[in-house]
Amino acid sequence: MTKENLDIQHERKGDTGRYWALANGGEAELTYKMRGEIMVIDHTYTPVEARGKNIARQLVERAVDDARDQGFRIDPQCPYVDKLFQRRPEWAPLRI
Repeated sequence: MTKENLDIQHERKGDTGRYWALANGGEAELTYKMRGEIMVIDHTYTPVEARGKNIARQLVERAVDDARDQGFRIDPQCPYVDKLFQRRPEWAPLRI
């Protein structure tokens, strides 16, 4: 797998938000909803043409870093994010 250097953007309106980046084939994104101090990550998407370049992983890592920095915990409802949490024991304190 190759790693693509991404310019990750973050947008938040009220209790919903997303991290996104332009990738080959369109936008890759991670979406979430805030429930108090909990970031509920419900979806990740990478365009077919950009898959295999760790783009979704980089979006998740950015969300985790922001959650850690801002004192949020994470509920990884997206199956991909849940799998990453299982593989990264250092993230366990952030998981609800």
